[in-house]
Amino acid sequence: MYAIIATGGKQYKVAEGDVIKVEKLGAAEGETVSFDQVLAVNNGSLVLGNPTVKGAKVSATVVEEGKSRKVVVYKYKRKSGYHKKNGHRQLFTKVKIDSINA
Repeated sequence: MYAIIATGGKQYKVAEGDVIKVEKLGAAEGETVSFDQVLAVNNGSLVLGNPTVKGAKVSATVVEEGKSRKVVVYKYKRKSGYHKKNGHRQLFTKVKIDSINA
């Protein structure tokens, strides 16, 4: 059984027991979170939502919060001596999928 959920502007295919990294949720470690935006559920037959599946919910436990690897942004213009180096580390929340209720 798997489900497709939407959170943080992205979509994830999840099954029970999966550990995924999503955009920062602001929940403490060990806390339970639920995802209500379930786009599709497959438990032998595929059920598609319009846009979401009614009554479907995915619950998960927060494993940890942290920062991803640094992405280096380097701007450069030739012949003018202009160059600028910048970096960004995106915040994430790692969650473990506990159950899919559909």
